[in-house]
Amino acid sequence: QVQLVESGGGLVQAGGSLRLSCAASGRTFSSYAMAWFRQAPGKEREFVAALSVRGVIVYYADSVKGRFTISRDNAKNTMFLQMNSLKPEDMAVYYCAAKSGGPRRSKSDYDYWGQGIQVTVSS
Repeated sequence: QVQLVESGGGLVQAGGSLRLSCAASGRTFSSYAMAWFRQAPGKEREFVAALSVRGVIVYYADSVKGRFTISRDNAKNTMFLQMNSLKPEDMAVYYCAAKSGGPRRSKSDYDYWGQGIQVTVSS
């Protein structure tokens, strides 16, 4: 088991930046591929970004490519999502997720989830 806790969300103006963190506890963090997903009201939970155990393989949704950066610090059991040039359409609850094996884009592949954190972007 691994427990995940997100932090760093909040309110930001369009064009601004936020950095989300996902702290992991329990079994070895460095054994898991990690990802960020988000869910806006009335919409499906969607993939944002994912990275492999060592951060070598990285995937992004087209909608965030060039604006968001996913990273991890295995020594600190923490994953990050740096979000720049935020748009109103980025507003959602953001979730971190973990899985064994390689990173994937599908939410159904992930075994462990955080509770989510709100990101609000004002226009």
